[in-house]
Amino acid sequence: MTAILLLNGPNLGILGRREPEIYGTETLFDIEKAIEKEVAERGWDVVSVQRDSEGELIRSIQEHYYTAGAIVNPGALMINGWGLRDALANYPKPWIEVHLSNVWAREQFRHESVIAPIADGVVVGMGALGYRLAARALLELTPQIR
Repeated sequence: MTAILLLNGPNLGILGRREPEIYGTETLFDIEKAIEKEVAERGWDVVSVQRDSEGELIRSIQEHYYTAGAIVNPGALMINGWGLRDALANYPKPWIEVHLSNVWAREQFRHESVIAPIADGVVVGMGALGYRLAARALLELTPQIR
């Protein structure tokens, strides 16, 4: 089975109810289904993981090295998730960092990601569409597996 890892960090399990004026009304389930549609033509599956603790996210990355690539929304861990950063640095496939809101249009503390410099790409401020754009990017970055 070829799959991509859809990894979401703290507080993203309550999307759709969490500050919809900032994060939108789509749920994580809605986003997962949209990603599945984006990668279906390639025959890929989606392994969706949402955890509120950094250690569980790190373990999930390590358990999913077999995936063809990853879409990662680290949530607030983008600011100080050094352990998560190190785990992603060791992830052997392309991955895209995604944020629903435009982090640079928000509070100053959100303006720097410790994770973004090692990502293959970053999508911010596009709402749930950002995840689909990241999936399309992974399709381009990842050769056909035969």
